[in-house]
Amino acid sequence: MAQRSSTLLLFGATGDLSRRMLLPSLYGLAADGLLPDDIQVIATARTEMDDAEFRELAISNLREHLPADFFSEVTARRFAKRVRYIPVDVTTPEGYDQLADAIDLDKGVSIFLSTAPSLFKTTIENLKRVGLAGPKVHLALEKPLGDDLASSREINDAVAEAFTEDRIFRIDHYLGKETVQNLLALRFANSLLEPVWNAAHIDHVQITVAETVGLEGRAAYYDGAGAVRDMLQNHMLQLLALVAMEPPADYDPVAVREEKVKVLRSLRPMTKVGVRDELVLGQYDAYAGELGEPSDTETFVALKAHVDNWRWAGVPFYLRHGKRMARRKTEVLIQFKCVPHSIFGTMGARTEPNELIISIQPEENIRLKLMAKTPGLDRGGMSLREVPLDVTMEGAFADYRRRIAYERLLLDLIEGDPTLFVRRDEVEAQWQWIDALRQAWQDAGMTPDPYESGSWGPERSSEFAKRDGREWND
Repeated sequence: MAQRSSTLLLFGATGDLSRRMLLPSLYGLAADGLLPDDIQVIATARTEMDDAEFRELAISNLREHLPADFFSEVTARRFAKRVRYIPVDVTTPEGYDQLADAIDLDKGVSIFLSTAPSLFKTTIENLKRVGLAGPKVHLALEKPLGDDLASSREINDAVAEAFTEDRIFRIDHYLGKETVQNLLALRFANSLLEPVWNAAHIDHVQITVAETVGLEGRAAYYDGAGAVRDMLQNHMLQLLALVAMEPPADYDPVAVREEKVKVLRSLRPMTKVGVRDELVLGQYDAYAGELGEPSDTETFVALKAHVDNWRWAGVPFYLRHGKRMARRKTEVLIQFKCVPHSIFGTMGARTEPNELIISIQPEENIRLKLMAKTPGLDRGGMSLREVPLDVTMEGAFADYRRRIAYERLLLDLIEGDPTLFVRRDEVEAQWQWIDALRQAWQDAGMTPDPYESGSWGPERSSEFAKRDGREWND
């Protein structure tokens, strides 16, 4: 059993991720009594300040980013007392010794590294030099983990020089979302669904991640990454793997991640010949103006993926992501096949295929669409109508607080549970498929189609689905 850490060391503690997610998550755990009483939090960043100054900064950030009905000044100040601040410039050796002196290694330490990937190697070398890479140290890495397979392997090799794979926690924060985890519960805790979760009964799967925001201060990073590397490579492929994976033997980190990586390795590679029929790239109309110069970076991607295995043969997976879309939503839609024969056809009734929609954000909701008879005496013929059965997480679990995804991930990191973190072979399988996709569209000479901000992307993306006799769930 993994040892629980008694110290959490946060690199990049004054950065955007820390302000919006990490500190509010730690506050939430502390407020609910889930953060171990004996754990100390050590924050570090380049900025020079003392403990008192950082604590006031942290409280100000909590006040800004937490819901007003959850934030408590008393609780925030009690939490802040558990936080120390040690300024460290990660690019120089100075400061690491002070970090090591502040930590009792015998009691275990978890390190959250949210610096730029270009600084990973230097940071890890210095951690190793001062003894902060030993067998009782867990290391969490925030994305991006490279921008292609080669650079990802370079980062992974550098980390592996100091940390064994079982102590490396690669973060994909989508895996900490309650509804994403519910995918596993829906499939493997209900006898109703798993027998029909296959090509014999499912027509197609849609995964949509639509954002209404644009660059939002991330211009330098985003223009170098684009929609495919920023969102498709990690979050969306992880969602696909959870939908398509085989039942693991049990809810064990090794078993779960083994099944996910099998799916990723079963993805059919895109080729120059087929990419124009199975991929649409787009760029919203104001992108160049926001960026300040012309660019061929895609802000929208829609594609048809295929999982070439026994369970999913012939079932297309439609994936769509874009910025400046009509509305914000992340959802997984499972469309089942129509009944093989409708006994109501001669009475004028029309049947529609059943759908299961798992909404992840902004609302957490599970909806099953079923056919039901419209009330009436039917003298003019029978009428059927689609009826939604909704399970809202907020309604079904009103007595539970809706948590930030990082709350679970930070707690799992401290406790050494890697189930919801991404293994090296998963990351590299994702990059291998993405690299082939990017090479295929470059070989085919494809560039992004323009689309209007506030729309659902380029018109060709709708045609792309309709060509198969299907429609996006807008």
